[in-house]
Amino acid sequence: MLKGKKVILRPIDIERDLERCAVWINDYEVMQFLGKPFKPITKDQERSLLQKIISNESNVVFAIDTLEGVHIGITSLVHVCHFDGTAITGTFIGNKEYWGKGLGTDAKMVLLWYAFEVLNLRRINSHVLAFNERSVKCQLRCGYKVEGVKKQEVYKNGRYHDLVMMAVFRDDWLPLWREYQGLEEKSAESGRRKGSWVSAMD
Repeated sequence: MLKGKKVILRPIDIERDLERCAVWINDYEVMQFLGKPFKPITKDQERSLLQKIISNESNVVFAIDTLEGVHIGITSLVHVCHFDGTAITGTFIGNKEYWGKGLGTDAKMVLLWYAFEVLNLRRINSHVLAFNERSVKCQLRCGYKVEGVKKQEVYKNGRYHDLVMMAVFRDDWLPLWREYQGLEEKSAESGRRKGSWVSAMD
């Protein structure tokens, strides 16, 4: 498990998490922010979908829990390419009671620590619907920069919306990580030796 300030990232447990995931994926208010068209599915279909995503070796998928153990969402690295040192992130908080409380930002920072420091990736990409202002602001706080916009790329809510292409490089993220930890400037190697607020196998 990876522990942050507000959340814990842990492996998805399909039988444990299936009920909640099925509720979230059938909630239009939650799913409208994702790029895919909304399509209600059964619990068995959701189980098959989770199994397919998790079994793909180029994906790393975590459940997001609060520090108190409440499962509130999912975050992932997909299309991980060690040759290029890249991946694409995706994060959503399915439990709407926890929207706007900084848990998505915390989950993203922990995920980036894993991507950069454990997997040794160098660049992480993200695609965000322009009207999802909460997600855009979260990405910017985590060091992502806008690299381009695909105009009227995705159809949602009766109209076409822009898709914002964002990315963050390890060297740009690292100073933000130190600041987020509340640590003084130090070398990355020193930071790894002394530890951080992310703890593996906590």
